[in-house]
Amino acid sequence: MDFDFTEDEQQLVEGIRRLCAGRFSMNRVRQGEGRRALDIDGWAALAAAGVFSLRLTGEEGAGLGMAAAALVFEQLGRALVPGPLAGTEAAAGVVKGAASGESPVGILRRPVGPRPPVVVGDLGSLGAVLVVDVQGLWRLEPDSLEAQEIDQPLDPLTPLWRVQHIPLGERLGDAVLAGRVWCDHLVLCAALLAGMASATCDLAADYAKVRRQFDRPIGSFQAVKHMCADMLVRAETARVGVHAAAVTIDQPDVGDVRRAGAGAVLLAAEAALTNAKTCIQVHGGTGFTWEVPAHLYLKRAVVLSQLLEPADVWADTVAERF
Repeated sequence: MDFDFTEDEQQLVEGIRRLCAGRFSMNRVRQGEGRRALDIDGWAALAAAGVFSLRLTGEEGAGLGMAAAALVFEQLGRALVPGPLAGTEAAAGVVKGAASGESPVGILRRPVGPRPPVVVGDLGSLGAVLVVDVQGLWRLEPDSLEAQEIDQPLDPLTPLWRVQHIPLGERLGDAVLAGRVWCDHLVLCAALLAGMASATCDLAADYAKVRRQFDRPIGSFQAVKHMCADMLVRAETARVGVHAAAVTIDQPDVGDVRRAGAGAVLLAAEAALTNAKTCIQVHGGTGFTWEVPAHLYLKRAVVLSQLLEPADVWADTVAERF
């Protein structure tokens, strides 16, 4: 199996990098801190670039696979692009208007038994909410949910709502379709997290090269070297897990799709969380200030991980399917 990127894949990554650098620089992203709705212009730019129609065939999309989509979403994660990115792309073939960006989509799993309230991100900007359960895939209109907005969400770039009860909604498909959409959503979220892990690794390494103590760059100290090396290992391991899961979705005969997806989320979430914490530590006292964006990566990693399911759920899924 050839794991090298093709020329088309390299060009795709470069194109998304240029889009993020021009449209979603860190300064522009941070202007949205405390926002209550999506940046319409930014969302339209993503749709125009084909971010939400990557895997659709025909005139609507690019006809690419999950492997290419994962590469794109890594770059979006690196740039900390806000919004329901994974849900909208995963639902592009199911919800009208998702591929064009006209209808942003959130995806969640229906809780079983007595559970605390479900937290939904960007509810005020969604055109549809998809709910996955053992019976199938269901569509809800956002205004049909009795939701309470959280005044001070952890991630200042992700507005959150607390939902006490999830109604049944309109049935869109059976459990097979629900499982496919949910797994696509997981792998895309894992790609975002893997991109964030790589970004904080680079942020820490760049700072370690220029920050000096005792007339030497702190990157020359063994303790800091080890921290940065561990960050790189975690980030690359997460990327491998995400790429393996994406290839498995494209070619399900090569492995267990559910196990690959759960493993990708497990690795990527741990890498994003731990790397963000380590990045703050490498920055020292400045790492705890609002100006250094490391805290934004940490907060996004926490929120995105919790909007999925706890890590032990993914660990159990990987263990059960061996």
